[in-house]
Amino acid sequence: MESGLFFFSVAIAFAGGLALFLYGIRVMSGGLKKAAGSRMRDFIARITDNRFSGLLAGALATMMVQSSSTIMVMLVGLVQSQLMTYQQALSIILGAEIGTTAMAQLIAFRIHEYGLPVFAAGFAINLLSRREALRNAGEALYGFGLFLFGMSIMSGAVAPLRSYGPFLELLGYMENPLYSVLAGMLLTGLIQSSGAFIVIVITLAQQGSLSLEAGIPLLLGSNIGTCITASLASLGMVRSAKRVALAQVLFNVSGVAVFLFLIPWYADLVRMLSPVEGVPGTVIPRQIANAHTLYNVFMAVMFLPLIPFWAKLLTRLIPDSPEETRRQPSVWYVTATALSTPSLALSYARAETVRMNRILERMVGASLPAITGSGSARDSVFAELSLIGGIRMREEKIDFIESKVSDYLIAISRQELGERESREVFALMTIVKDQESIGDSIEALLQKLPERTSKSSSALTAEGKADLRALHAFLCSEVAGLTGAVQEMSAARASAIMHGADDFLVLAAAAEARHLQRLRSLPESAMTHDRHMELLHAFEEMHHYCKSIARSIMNAGSQ
Repeated sequence: MESGLFFFSVAIAFAGGLALFLYGIRVMSGGLKKAAGSRMRDFIARITDNRFSGLLAGALATMMVQSSSTIMVMLVGLVQSQLMTYQQALSIILGAEIGTTAMAQLIAFRIHEYGLPVFAAGFAINLLSRREALRNAGEALYGFGLFLFGMSIMSGAVAPLRSYGPFLELLGYMENPLYSVLAGMLLTGLIQSSGAFIVIVITLAQQGSLSLEAGIPLLLGSNIGTCITASLASLGMVRSAKRVALAQVLFNVSGVAVFLFLIPWYADLVRMLSPVEGVPGTVIPRQIANAHTLYNVFMAVMFLPLIPFWAKLLTRLIPDSPEETRRQPSVWYVTATALSTPSLALSYARAETVRMNRILERMVGASLPAITGSGSARDSVFAELSLIGGIRMREEKIDFIESKVSDYLIAISRQELGERESREVFALMTIVKDQESIGDSIEALLQKLPERTSKSSSALTAEGKADLRALHAFLCSEVAGLTGAVQEMSAARASAIMHGADDFLVLAAAAEARHLQRLRSLPESAMTHDRHMELLHAFEEMHHYCKSIARSIMNAGSQ
């Protein structure tokens, strides 16, 4: 009975320390991300194909946010949004594994004894500072103090276990490398923090409960267990983003497979490179921290030259899907090689702009059915997508193409251009902005109506639906007409659209007047007033941008 109470009290104290430790990590990571999160994302997104800069960036970023899982989730997101290729992400993954070793090195020097002063200093900075940057820094610092204090509690909790028979018997099983790797993998996956698990290992070593040979396979297992976060984050993502998560799994499993059978020799190497004397309770922890660092550095050095091979292997394991590729944002025509011939580059930019307008045709065409629930519930091209899912997929395409075409047009504008070419360049710059604005109007309309079902939308009166369908049909024909006008940069076609613009305004004014009349007599019109007006105003806004596009085409053709 006393044995059970003893173990229970140790477990409670350890669990409390672990909870404080994990909360400290969360607070510290939150403060660091507030202070540098967006800059960190931009920094990583700008990494080029240079493997060494990617490795360094991954290491530095992980050291700053103290979470390889955060960096991995960020990489998955960057690849998903096509701000980075999965090949570029591979070297950053290797660097992130190196970055995780910094915390283990700090903890090995018993700095957890200063947790409360660090917490007090950080809390004071956060409380008293008026500048947001300093408050964020203070938050990160007091999170670090909580992290250290939690570790101090864990260290004190496990101290009595050094003479506890059942615990020593359990540790005996850890001498088997396979059991240790499995334990490290499962526990790290459970708490979703390799850093937290490594600190637990070092804590046990500081109390003399764990040898270097038993600690190394636990570290190896934690490297596999930490993959769970990125793997979960990649669910539902595109295949290139899934390759990023798979790459981390393959890197870490391969490393474990190499080192698992070399542990005795590796332990001897670590002892040669580590101190053998020092303050009691620091020698083995320092050796374990060094083992962790050496392992991750070695794996990075070994895998970095093989990144092209890994990229091909990942593509073979998760091949591209033609349907998914068609859904991904991409440019079809613009190419840097054409910039030396401005007239050719300009024709490519125009072709991409025409493509944007064809995408808008589908978005505008689906906008009213998506809100009212009329017609098919599936996308007309990609049956696996809902009507709303298809709109949002195309809105991402519009944003991506607009960014690429705008940059391309700026590059063209720096070439030697004739007067007409110059007018067309600046006209296209305005047109792609207006096209993006039409896509944003549709997306904003969907966001205003996120929880309105087709059943509630059907409460629109038959007269109201008829008015909206008439406006929607006019808008669809207007966008379709602009496709031909942009393709030919035809001032005549654009002029025809401008001349018909007044007809839309007459329709819209009449529709609004009839709706207001129905409000006085039909209760259901009052119930759907907001929805009706939101659709009406969204169509008017899109019409305004169509007029702007037509005007830009006319200006490009004017003498």
